[in-house]
Amino acid sequence: MRKALAVACFLPLLIPVGVAQADAPEDRQKAFAAAAETYQVPESVLLGVSYLESRWDAHAGQPSNDAGFGPMHLTDAAAFTGSNHHGEGEEDPRGDDTRPLALPAEPPAVPQDIPVSLRTMEKAAELTGESHETLRSDPAANIRGGAALLADYQKQLGAPLSDDPAQWYGAVARYSGATERDAAKFFADEVYSVIAEGATRKTDDGQQVTLKPVQGLGKIVAWLDKLGLSLPRRDGVECPLSISCEWIPAAYAQLPNNDYGHYDLADRPNNQKVDYIIIHDMEGYWAPSVKLNQDPKWPGSWHYSVRSSDGHIAQQIKTKDVGWQAGNWYINAKSIGIEHEGFLAEGSTWYTEAMYRTSARLVRYLAMRHGVPLDRAHILGHDNVPGTLPTTVKGMHEDPGPFWDWAHYFQLMGAPLHQFGGPRSGSIMIKPDFATNKPYFYGCDRKNPSAACPPLPASTVWLRTEPRADAPLVKDIGKHPTGDSLYSVYDHSARATTGQRYAVADRQGDWTAIWYLGQKAWFHNPADNPTAVPSMGFVVTPRPGLATIPVYGRAYPEQEAYPAGIPYQAVTPLQYTFSAGQKYTLGGPAATEYYRAVTYDPAPHTVVRGKTRYLEIQFGHRVMFVKADDVQVSFQ
Repeated sequence: MRKALAVACFLPLLIPVGVAQADAPEDRQKAFAAAAETYQVPESVLLGVSYLESRWDAHAGQPSNDAGFGPMHLTDAAAFTGSNHHGEGEEDPRGDDTRPLALPAEPPAVPQDIPVSLRTMEKAAELTGESHETLRSDPAANIRGGAALLADYQKQLGAPLSDDPAQWYGAVARYSGATERDAAKFFADEVYSVIAEGATRKTDDGQQVTLKPVQGLGKIVAWLDKLGLSLPRRDGVECPLSISCEWIPAAYAQLPNNDYGHYDLADRPNNQKVDYIIIHDMEGYWAPSVKLNQDPKWPGSWHYSVRSSDGHIAQQIKTKDVGWQAGNWYINAKSIGIEHEGFLAEGSTWYTEAMYRTSARLVRYLAMRHGVPLDRAHILGHDNVPGTLPTTVKGMHEDPGPFWDWAHYFQLMGAPLHQFGGPRSGSIMIKPDFATNKPYFYGCDRKNPSAACPPLPASTVWLRTEPRADAPLVKDIGKHPTGDSLYSVYDHSARATTGQRYAVADRQGDWTAIWYLGQKAWFHNPADNPTAVPSMGFVVTPRPGLATIPVYGRAYPEQEAYPAGIPYQAVTPLQYTFSAGQKYTLGGPAATEYYRAVTYDPAPHTVVRGKTRYLEIQFGHRVMFVKADDVQVSFQ
């Protein structure tokens, strides 16, 4: 189900799909050198700032998730949105069918004030004389705009237009747009780390850019003090010290009619182990979304909010407590939810490097604290969380979507997605080259939802019924009971995503088939440009003698496990069929638990544990569960 359209109104939606591009592979490098010379900014500083914003990509002239354009992420937001996907569409974020959560009838009010951090293009246009349209669509002009901003910030600080990068620390910190000292410092420190280490890469439009390491790089941190930034509340935030975090507590309050909102108190990991970390996008801007988490009547909550421009994080719920965030109560009770500023596709298409870096550090920190494996069976997108019942499958959310760079994210976590095994391994991991993998999608433009999206880097591959490019997409009977899968950016029905492991069902020339939702699903996987790598591991298949076995959206206990006074939660199979001869990769054991928490007072809250053993499998785009007694496990 496509999420409801966000309330945001972006000027960038008016730009054409085709944008100017450099003619030669080195033109981007020359543009940085020329802009640095024109505005007397050290080239290493200009390259470092751009790398942390965009990794030097042009993104086909499309905006980032907080309305930033081009290699220098010049922001041009026309308005805020008060929207957040927890109140949109059909998904109940609590995901407990015994106590359904009413969604709001009206969207929240839209704030009118636009912060300066979302309007830097206005100043860049004033300083360079370029139009907004040119700054959005011409990478060289965009780089000049960023250089002009840095020089202007340097002058306002009273700092010299020096060749020494150390003198530019304050201007770099201000470029982040942060109002919090820790956030500005994190951004500047990351930029200087990139300058010291150097970097080289080919951009999304084929430009080769290099930042040579700067030896003996210094930082004059005293310039940061002149920015007059605030010191946010930390109040025991659960974050690594190397990133910028503050405590902005979500509301927890008693409501009329014996109701309460909008999360559940718990005692994790003492009462339940955290097994998953769920990656979301907000389908909205940071400040309004953070504010929603402070409203106890709002039907949804999450643990952390991450800002796009600088990676600043607000912790809003303690990790010991259970957020109403993933639409599946079993997953909610055993996960931590992290919301990222932005939109899956509507009006914006990419996530900043600053956001990736700080989020990756947070995930690694949380995973180490809670013993969560750093793999795609446990670090899940919201779009990988299963529906709880056949009736809820269709309405589950789709974020963070195909434009989230999972390979880069895991690289930043220090857990890169590696090949394991030889070319004939019985299992593979989806891993297309993100920069060059640009599959067809439609649905990125809310004014023309049937129009094709610009050709943008994506982490997914299409799955087809036969090994040919014009074959139909495979079907998902849960999302489309009577129809076909869609090429919509909001429909994952026939897509496999980077890091996900699948059992190989067949091979034919440049095509590989995997087992997917009870069927063979083919994707293009040529040897000279592979979209998957060998990934040997454990797989499950129905135990001999069983023609089919059920799959589940939650691993709840058997009826005998429930004590008196706690209603039995039915273990209901989903609508899919797992047949003999099919194989699916094993994610690991799944705890057989149900967290009974239906009161404002946490004293009666109880964890019901059963004896039935469940296993998590990669059954489709979403993970699902099978009973261990129904399958046999092998390694291939």
